[in-house]
Amino acid sequence: MKALQLEADWDPRPDAVATLDPADVAARVARRGNQVWRNPRISVATVRDPSPRSDDVVIQVRACGICGSDFHFVETDADGYMLYPGLIRTPVVSGHEFAGVVEAVGPDVRDFAPGDLVCAEEIAWCGDCLACRAGRPNNCTRIEELGFSFDGAHAEWVVTRARYCWSLAPLVEAGIPAERIFQLGALVEPTGVAYIAMFVTAGGFMPGATVGVVGAGPIGLAAIALARAAGAGQIIAFEVAEGRRALASTMGADRVADPRGLGPGGVADAAREASRGRGIDLWVEASGAAGVAETMASSLAPAGRIVLVGRGPHTIDLDPELLIVRGAAMHGSIGHSGSGAFGRVIDLMAAGRLDMACIVSGNVDLEGAARLLDGTPRREAGKIIVVP
Repeated sequence: MKALQLEADWDPRPDAVATLDPADVAARVARRGNQVWRNPRISVATVRDPSPRSDDVVIQVRACGICGSDFHFVETDADGYMLYPGLIRTPVVSGHEFAGVVEAVGPDVRDFAPGDLVCAEEIAWCGDCLACRAGRPNNCTRIEELGFSFDGAHAEWVVTRARYCWSLAPLVEAGIPAERIFQLGALVEPTGVAYIAMFVTAGGFMPGATVGVVGAGPIGLAAIALARAAGAGQIIAFEVAEGRRALASTMGADRVADPRGLGPGGVADAAREASRGRGIDLWVEASGAAGVAETMASSLAPAGRIVLVGRGPHTIDLDPELLIVRGAAMHGSIGHSGSGAFGRVIDLMAAGRLDMACIVSGNVDLEGAARLLDGTPRREAGKIIVVP
């Protein structure tokens, strides 16, 4: 079959060699891709057709998003190392935000059959480690990741275990056209990341709360849409890109600002003004930019919370008094698994309360996707969908 395949050269940075686990070295898997993989490139390749093991599902891919992490695979620093900082093995087929049609199942699969419309979690949690047994699959200590450490869905077919799959039947029953179902299905994964961050990791908010979002990429846009669906009284968004600001308004933000055009007090003053001096009840950091968490901490409401989703190479210089005096909290959040997040997102989509397909900016085939993933820094407004 045809697929987008990521390749790179194993060339650990000198100061990273001593930190590598010998088992990872032998398996050629990096826990921090930007410390190991050099000269990354993505191209259309012919790879082996997948076949199901006993508990696997083979899915014909009908839509698969291009994520910021896919761009970071092939963007490099001055020394030629990939920018992506997380778990990655090469060669690997990229793509992890997908939906499609079940083509084949293993003999032990009971809940899915050929012809079913599905999407699937990217996180392949083990179910046995301490984190998984404690109900925290996103923090699995034996984690594998579809499109990162095993072959993903920028391909004609993809295989994954049935335990990670979710039925799109609610969207079918809602009478949504097939093409839109697959777009929505491919957007369940990034929307699930925002869902877990806001309602599981940070504990949610009361109806009428003021929610602030920094960064209006797909996860930030999902946070805005979820805040609106969950009854936020006011949603304030900050984004530097004009196209993304327009999408933030479309998804439900009441106020949208370019932080570069604000006064000396910047985002903090704008947040306090919008909340009539009270502060923000829930901040969602989805930009990965330096200095944002500190600004959020200075503009929290009493008992407010910050949830960090965006990832970057910076550190945080934070006065703890900002949290202590307000009885506030800061949380780090990763992943989309657990708490029935995928199913809840699908049900919200089926009910017409979460139309994430509004952020789709275009479709490309595998060859078009390879041209986009050429290492040129890109920050698209919305979501590009690969249709193999």
